[in-house]
Amino acid sequence: MTTLPYEPSLYAPECLAEVLPSPSAVDDAAVESYLEDGYLAVANLFDPEEVAAEIERVEAIAAGDLAQIDEGVSPTGPDAKASDRVRKLCVKPAQSRELGLPVDHPKLMELVQKLMSGREPALFQSMALLKPPHGGGEKPWHQDHAYFNVPVGQRIVGVWIALDAATVSNGCMQMLPGQHHDGPVPHFKRRDWQMCDTDVLGQGSVAAELEPGGVLFFDSLLPHGTPMNNSTDRRRALQFHYAPKDAPDWTHEQRMAVFGSEGRDVEC
Repeated sequence: MTTLPYEPSLYAPECLAEVLPSPSAVDDAAVESYLEDGYLAVANLFDPEEVAAEIERVEAIAAGDLAQIDEGVSPTGPDAKASDRVRKLCVKPAQSRELGLPVDHPKLMELVQKLMSGREPALFQSMALLKPPHGGGEKPWHQDHAYFNVPVGQRIVGVWIALDAATVSNGCMQMLPGQHHDGPVPHFKRRDWQMCDTDVLGQGSVAAELEPGGVLFFDSLLPHGTPMNNSTDRRRALQFHYAPKDAPDWTHEQRMAVFGSEGRDVEC
């Protein structure tokens, strides 16, 4: 087992997220739940054939020059995959469409627009997030909005698509429900660009376990993180972010004035 670079209680969920059985179950009450809790988990948005096609696509991309190599993980054994040496794949929106990633999937877009209260969504980030077995890396607790040059107050919807079964043991997403209402939290450069561990320790998180083809929708200010994968199972996922098409831009300096922490009179 790989030694953990963090306190294990950072990822000790109190419960599992409720998962709606299908996209058709996303009614007005589900949208209200999303607005209140900051997330919504939905099963069976992608069928098994679509999931298989996306896995094939991700493996092909991972074998190419778009891959960001995770130096701490090396694929070994006869079942090793190209993605086992990669932490994430970042793909520009135009490239995503050229490569056939499902960024415009009709069922997906219908739900994203619902969660944006009818505003037209525009894709601005596309990636694959990969945790190979036996040591796939942690993504420390953070708010995604801390990475985006989009003003706080614009409703950004994150979409996390499970290509493998995502479980607590292999590094599924864990969240702090409702804390997106608390607004931006300072981030620090520690193990990553992240929230302070002490902001999270002792709080009850919720884990979003998903079967392949399930999707987690989440608010860009929702604190979340994923632990290392020390299991024997892969955990491959796609992640897209959508902002309202008419959202204004922010500068790097404006974002850092809100989320940046280095140089402030604070400790972590």
